[in-house]
Amino acid sequence: MVESSDAGALVLPADLEAPLAALETQLAALDAALRQPRDGAVDRVAAQLHEALAQAVQRFQGAAREGGVPAALRHRLALAGAEVAAQREALARATAALDRAIDVLMPPAAAARLYSNAGTSERGVVTGGLTV
Repeated sequence: MVESSDAGALVLPADLEAPLAALETQLAALDAALRQPRDGAVDRVAAQLHEALAQAVQRFQGAAREGGVPAALRHRLALAGAEVAAQREALARATAALDRAIDVLMPPAAAARLYSNAGTSERGVVTGGLTV
């Protein structure tokens, strides 16, 4: 057992180390999955990260109630939280960029219709030549 310098109470760092290490491992796995996406890998790893984060927070909250968390582990948890926030921000930026690309590549719904309700073409006459 190690005494926390912050709270003066006894804490078992090993009880906190395992969930924190699992959280750090899942963060690295999500980073890798985002860099080289494969079918379902991002969703699967994100779910595992969510579970690891919930377990780590639960353990750290329990330790805080029972006397304190060693500063080194608290610092690592803060770094992991910052990494989660950074990945969330990067994913939001990538999603926004993808949305903009789709908007540019896909015409609006009204322009995409080729036929009217009556079944006649709404497109203008297409000649086969190029107009310069």
